[in-house]
Amino acid sequence: MRYALSHRTSYRYAATVDLAQHIAHLRPRRFPGQSVADCRLLVDPAPQVATLHVDHFGNQVDSFRVEQAHTELIIEMRSEVEVLLPVPTDPALTPPWESVSASLAAAFPAVPAAAEFTYASPLVAIGPEAAAYALPSFPAGRPVLAGALDLIRRIRADFTYTPGATDISTPLDEVFARRLGVCQDFAHVGIAVLRALGLAAGYVSGYIRTYPRPGGAELRGADASHAWIAVWCGPEAGWVHLDPTNDLIARDEHVIVAWGRDFSDVSPVRGMILGGGAHHYGVSVELRPVE
Repeated sequence: MRYALSHRTSYRYAATVDLAQHIAHLRPRRFPGQSVADCRLLVDPAPQVATLHVDHFGNQVDSFRVEQAHTELIIEMRSEVEVLLPVPTDPALTPPWESVSASLAAAFPAVPAAAEFTYASPLVAIGPEAAAYALPSFPAGRPVLAGALDLIRRIRADFTYTPGATDISTPLDEVFARRLGVCQDFAHVGIAVLRALGLAAGYVSGYIRTYPRPGGAELRGADASHAWIAVWCGPEAGWVHLDPTNDLIARDEHVIVAWGRDFSDVSPVRGMILGGGAHHYGVSVELRPVE
């Protein structure tokens, strides 16, 4: 599926900002299964210093400094993306979750890059809530992908999608207790549960198809940045992308921007400003299928 993608972020300040330094994870990734054409990042006022680098996880990161006094900042990314992730291995043919966990815990893990995603991270604590929630999905000997698919089905059923009920500072144990949140929360829940079993799970930031399929309902998380998880299912199946907000395997309706341990690694825009006072923040996203 080919998409025209735009992501517009605006900040309006009550007082003048004299200096601003920002970093942005907004450019979609290029990798087998996703190609990117004509990607542009537009900033107004124009920055005096701007660089593009690749971070530890392979994400493209824009860093820019605006030295001109301003009361409004607009950051817009525009791109065309073609995406078709591979069909995953039959879940029943993936190895038992215990063997995958054991390979990641070995002194010399089978895949060091996957083992990195088995540990707690700044926004994903591995607590008793996560371990307890794992049990129904991962009985002894269950194939790892079958368990992960059951996990996202349960998250979709048990947690209520409620925009505005949480923010990125809401602790994960509160999300478990209240059973509501948004896609970032549900991704963190899934990651915590998988890591509690010693499995590798990463946080994926991106977008989901804005407009519904013919005859279908609009997907949750459209018209904004979206988030889901990638779970390591052994060397044969590799990483499989799963969307707990919509109970989906990501294939051709998800565009991948960045991945890391949790949201803190891939925040779309963050930075520091001198001045500004109170501010209003707005985001608009469009992911439109094109011929």
